[in-house]
Amino acid sequence: MDVKEMFDLKGKVAVVTGGGKGIGLQLAEGLAEAGAHVVLCSRKVENCQKAAADLARLGAKTLALKCDVKSPEDVQRVTDAVVKEFGRVDVLVNNSGANWGAPPEDYPLEGWQKVLDTNVTGAFLFCQRVGRVMIRQKSGSIINIASIMGIVGTEADAADAIAYTASKGALITFTKDLAAKWAKYNIRVNAVAPGWFPTDMTRGVFENHGGKLLSHIPMGKFGGKDDLKGAVVFLASAAAKYVTGAILPVDGGYLSI
Repeated sequence: MDVKEMFDLKGKVAVVTGGGKGIGLQLAEGLAEAGAHVVLCSRKVENCQKAAADLARLGAKTLALKCDVKSPEDVQRVTDAVVKEFGRVDVLVNNSGANWGAPPEDYPLEGWQKVLDTNVTGAFLFCQRVGRVMIRQKSGSIINIASIMGIVGTEADAADAIAYTASKGALITFTKDLAAKWAKYNIRVNAVAPGWFPTDMTRGVFENHGGKLLSHIPMGKFGGKDDLKGAVVFLASAAAKYVTGAILPVDGGYLSI
């Protein structure tokens, strides 16, 4: 198999949670550009429908589904719909996420539970339900979208969101443990840890503390709209067939200093 074949996802079926906008849409676009059929799901199905129509112009077969990742019933319904439509699931990208800002000493339990339920329990539910399909297939690639904030602490003026950092740290350990447990089924489980990218979630941080953040990024710039595509396509493809349990930072060097 040559290198071009290794990265070719033609005919593969990929599910991207939270794929209707932002980073999730970027990842879905990359998978579609590599030839995959793409299923987008989120609570705001209208965003997914628009994105699916745009991705279909790339030649991908697409499907847009409504799903709250915190709901076992929704997750199972999406899994069943994908199998009914395509017959299989080759790639799962757990991208859906939530955040809640507050100082640790005042952090509301409601916020803590919302963030952990979305970022950790949601990923677990999708891994479990889609994983059962992949176990039957004896193949699959799961990619969890973590964060550099799950690896290092962050000053309060940049990100006072301890539930978010805790959830991403949990997702990283979850990724490693699931990789060890499901390697026997030929299912690879990896994570991407993005650094600072422009999103709805980071807009306020960039406006107030962008200069300080940039001073800590050796490459001197924030992540761009194409900077996560390659990492996810690599982990989804045969090019990464001997890679599992890995955490791949895409952060402009943030973690290097």
